[in-house]
Amino acid sequence: MNSNEIKDFLDYKAAEYEQPSFLDYDPIQIPHLFNKKEDIEISGFLISSIAWGNRLSIIKSGKRMLELMDNDPYHFVMQHTEKDLDTFSNFVHRTFNGSDLSYFIRALRNLYVKYDGLEATFSKTLNNDRLVQNINEFRNSFFELKHEKRTEKHVANPFKGSAAKRINMFLRWMVRDSKNGVDFGLWKSISPSQLSCPLDIHSGNVARSLGLLYRKQNDQKAVEELDLNLRKYDPKDPVKYDYALFGLGVFEGLK
Repeated sequence: MNSNEIKDFLDYKAAEYEQPSFLDYDPIQIPHLFNKKEDIEISGFLISSIAWGNRLSIIKSGKRMLELMDNDPYHFVMQHTEKDLDTFSNFVHRTFNGSDLSYFIRALRNLYVKYDGLEATFSKTLNNDRLVQNINEFRNSFFELKHEKRTEKHVANPFKGSAAKRINMFLRWMVRDSKNGVDFGLWKSISPSQLSCPLDIHSGNVARSLGLLYRKQNDQKAVEELDLNLRKYDPKDPVKYDYALFGLGVFEGLK
C-alpha cells in the first residue's frame, strides 16, 4: 500500500474499533464506572498503572483495587488514614503490590493538595509538541514524598528511554474527545495533538508491518518515530490510530 492507502486503511480501522463495544474487554471500562472527574481520573490512573499482561487479569485487579477503596476513589484518596492503607497489604498484580498501591494513594493526595490534581500536575509546561517533558515533571512531583525505590519502576521515565506506554494510554483516556464513547475528553488544558501512541508489542508490530516504524525496540525513540508518521495522517488527533494499530494486532493478529 502507498501512503494514502495506508491512511485510508488506518482511518477505517480506527473508526471500527473506537466504539463502545471496545470497553467490554479493555481496562478503560474501569473509569467508565464513575461520573465525577476526580473519580474517573484517579481510577484511570491506577488501572493504567497496572495495565500489563492479560487484560482480563488487569480488569479483575482493577476492580479489586477499587473495592479496597469502597468504590469511592477520590474520597478515599483525600480522606484515608494510614490504618486504612493496611487493607492493601495482600493486594498484588504481577510486580505491583500493596506497598506500591499505598504509596500511590499517598502521592495522589499530595498531588491534589499541593498541585490541584492530576490534570494540573501533567499540565505544568505545555509549550511542547509532545508530552515527554510533562510526563517527566509529573513523575518528579509524584515521587517527591518518601518512598521505596522499587515503586519508581511503576511510573515510566521517558527521559531514560521508556516508551511510557501506560502513561500515554492514560493521557489518551483523559484528553481525547468522548464523542465515540470510549475516551473521556475530561482534560482541556492538553491538546490531543500533543499525545503519543501507547506503544506496545502489538501496536509496534503492526506499525512495522505497515512501514510506519523501523526501529526494532519499543522505546522512546520508537515512539518519536511513530509520532512523526501518525501526525502526517492526522496532526490534530494522531493517537486515534492507536485503536487501529492495537485492534489489528490484538483482534486480527496482524504482525
